Amino acid sequence: MQPVRTFLRHQFQSVVRWFDSWSGTRQVPVGPGTGPKRVEWSRVLPFLGVHAMCLFVFVVGFSWAAVGVCLAMYLVRMFAVTGFYHRYFSHKTFRTSRAVQFLMAVAGATATQRGPLWWASHHRLHHKHSDQPEDVHSPHQHGLWWSHMGWITSGENFRTDLRQVPDLARYAELRFLDRFDTLVPFLTGAAMFFLGMALGSWAPGLGTSAFQMLVWGYFVSTVLLFHGTCTINSLSHLIGRRRYPTSDQSRNSWILALVTLGEGWHNNHHYYQASTRQGFFWWELDVTYYGLKLLSWLGLIWDLRPVPAHVRAGAPRTRRG
Repeated sequence: MQPVRTFLRHQFQSVVRWFDSWSGTRQVPVGPGTGPKRVEWSRVLPFLGVHAMCLFVFVVGFSWAAVGVCLAMYLVRMFAVTGFYHRYFSHKTFRTSRAVQFLMAVAGATATQRGPLWWASHHRLHHKHSDQPEDVHSPHQHGLWWSHMGWITSGENFRTDLRQVPDLARYAELRFLDRFDTLVPFLTGAAMFFLGMALGSWAPGLGTSAFQMLVWGYFVSTVLLFHGTCTINSLSHLIGRRRYPTSDQSRNSWILALVTLGEGWHNNHHYYQASTRQGFFWWELDVTYYGLKLLSWLGLIWDLRPVPAHVRAGAPRTRRG
């Protein structure tokens, strides 16, 4: 009976962690070697459910309004992930106020990619061990599938390593968002539902509805956003050109830069992480940087870190592979 009780207790705890990701855990360093490298199905059922809900496009149908909102939600939330979760929380490439910092964390949380502390702590570990065995999403160490999404489903990577983000963990509001990391995504989905309901009543000519907008505006856009973001973990270490001689296999790819609003200039970023801008040259499209520049003109953020001329000059190397 003891194995059965242990199993049931584990399953119950997994369900509780859908809503309180810190429940029953000690916030201590985690990572490779601290747990089995396998999918924990009970823990990732919501993640799988978000993917499965996309099949309901065949039930709710199609409208240009729903597709337009889907695209807008992809772009806005991609900017929140790349500009806020990545360039601010992970790398602190610019400064802002505590109030705007909180709003940026909420915006990033709408992407349904866990909380700001979890995201930043894993990303900082990635840069410490890029393409080494300790890098949990290196395609060279763990294969393409695992680097793209498998690592997210493994128990060794569920918890937040607060020791990697002491500068962020001192803010109670950020800890709250990180612990209850499904709250903002739930509210985002609800907002899409009510948007569709309102448009169905006030603008019936658009041909949309509450459930159609929920499926397209939240579920489809979230899945596209997730896989678009994860191409930087996986494909940007496999395809593209290496301008700078970094210690890892990071690459620059204009295709991935388009998909991720500028994150595809990954070799640039690994060569010099401190810059707000990742497209080092004018021809390297970096939409996220342009958006952050606009926010700086509005006075919401400041002290955007530039790319020094000597860094940009670097030690050019343009070979493939």
